[in-house]
Amino acid sequence: MSQDDYYLDNDEKTVVFLMTSGPSTPHRCATPFYLGSILASMDVEVHIFFTMEGVKLMEKGVAENMVAMEGGKKIIDFIRDAKRAGVILHVCQPALPGYKIDESADIIEEADHVSRASVLADLILRCDKLITF
Repeated sequence: MSQDDYYLDNDEKTVVFLMTSGPSTPHRCATPFYLGSILASMDVEVHIFFTMEGVKLMEKGVAENMVAMEGGKKIIDFIRDAKRAGVILHVCQPALPGYKIDESADIIEEADHVSRASVLADLILRCDKLITF
């Protein structure tokens, strides 16, 4: 199978990234947005669901001041690229109190939904691929 054959086999239509990484592991925080952008540009429905420490990436002021590697692009720029490509961003509502994040005041405008765990369960059950970071 040639490398080009991989691009022709695109039967997967929904991909969910479960993002638990956050500021304590910045080197893990750019790739889901980058891959999500690529997949969305290939007409794949892409959702990133932020839970555990991942919710910190959706807090105002965090991604704006964070890079995955020294001298690299800010995480907020990866987030904005993903949004422009059509990636849907969910913030886990039950995780917010543990990080003292107020869903009505502290979430960046790029987030599409503050979602309950039942939304994540539904996404997992109906997606073609689930990827965790």
